[in-house]
Amino acid sequence: MTDRMITAKESNVSAPSTFSHEQLLDRLGEVAVRVGLNIAPGQQLLITAPLAAVPLVRRVTEHAYKAGASLVTTLYADDETTLARFIHAPDEAFDVAPTWLADGMARAFREGAARMAITGANPTLLKGQDPERISRANRANSKANRPAMEIITQFAVNWNIIACATPAWAAQVFPELPADEALAALWDGIFKASRVDVADPVAEWKAHNARLHARAKYMNDSRFEALHFSGPGTDLTVGLADGHLWAGGSEKSGNGIVCNPNIPTEEIFTTPHRSKVDGRVSSTKPLFHQGTLIDNISVRFENGKIVEASASHGEDVLKRILSTDEGAARIGEVALVPHSSPISASKILYRNTLFDENASSHIALGQAYTKCMVDIEGLTPEELLERGVNDSLIHIDWMIGSDKIDLDGLKNGNRVPLMRAGEWVQA
Repeated sequence: MTDRMITAKESNVSAPSTFSHEQLLDRLGEVAVRVGLNIAPGQQLLITAPLAAVPLVRRVTEHAYKAGASLVTTLYADDETTLARFIHAPDEAFDVAPTWLADGMARAFREGAARMAITGANPTLLKGQDPERISRANRANSKANRPAMEIITQFAVNWNIIACATPAWAAQVFPELPADEALAALWDGIFKASRVDVADPVAEWKAHNARLHARAKYMNDSRFEALHFSGPGTDLTVGLADGHLWAGGSEKSGNGIVCNPNIPTEEIFTTPHRSKVDGRVSSTKPLFHQGTLIDNISVRFENGKIVEASASHGEDVLKRILSTDEGAARIGEVALVPHSSPISASKILYRNTLFDENASSHIALGQAYTKCMVDIEGLTPEELLERGVNDSLIHIDWMIGSDKIDLDGLKNGNRVPLMRAGEWVQA
């Protein structure tokens, strides 16, 4: 595949809006709080964000307090200081992570705080850096963040991810544009994909969630045993975990709050069986992971585990990811997205998983979402494994869908067409 950037003129996100940038930024903050988090009166909120997101963080904070939040705390990250570590830190530093900070975040979630992540980092920040150091740093961070990650993957609290356009990110999405125009074009794309450029964004999200819920209900009612993806470079059977549950759009978290974890979102997803994935699959979009490009991924599964893996770019990083732990070479999520989704129709390669995964069906290496399972209360980790629920320090989505991929549902020896050329067979 090619990694050609789509220009602003070729995309469908550059049409003038009837709202000013400041109005759209405020609307994004409001939607993030009211739709994404649905924050409860008296609830605390913990935000992580890049430095460039300060204006958006201020809007989110304002709307959170208006909704009754008791305290909003933001932790900022800076690309330049992250890069400085890889350039100047001693080698032994890459096995170290701020466990004290991760423990504090996990405690906040256990005590009921909501979680918001604002994404916008440079997609290839660590290009040219030592893959071994990147792998070690990721492993250390994953171990430190495991307690907090488990709370999120169990959907115990309301959480949400939104995006902020940043100059470094915009320059990679629209390299043909001057810096200010690239930034404006990226913001246009974010606002459109996040559904805040309409008359009533909250009502639009309600209708969109209803459509996703209907699609998930169809899949739950069908009770397929497995999915089969076929197309160029792909002949993959994904068995589904025993007692799997399809989800999509807004969901009720463990604390009883209905929230939208991802803005934007176009997917329905569930838990595959960690030992029942077989065949070969190829990526249909590049993966940008921790500042590294991994492109043209091709892997082969046997009994749920990847036994062969290659990539035209970033193969070393891919193989190091797969060696993170035993579950890293298995998948914990399968998600279905039609090729005609608004993000796919924009023809923009965002170089950011939050957006690119919503342009294409995808799978995720690593940790499963136990929220996509029924009747698991009180089960031990070993019993969850027996049901097919994968366990890992990582959860990394990569895209396998396109207008050349077909999908069938398998049950009792029968095959039911679900997608043809990347589109749902049933409206």
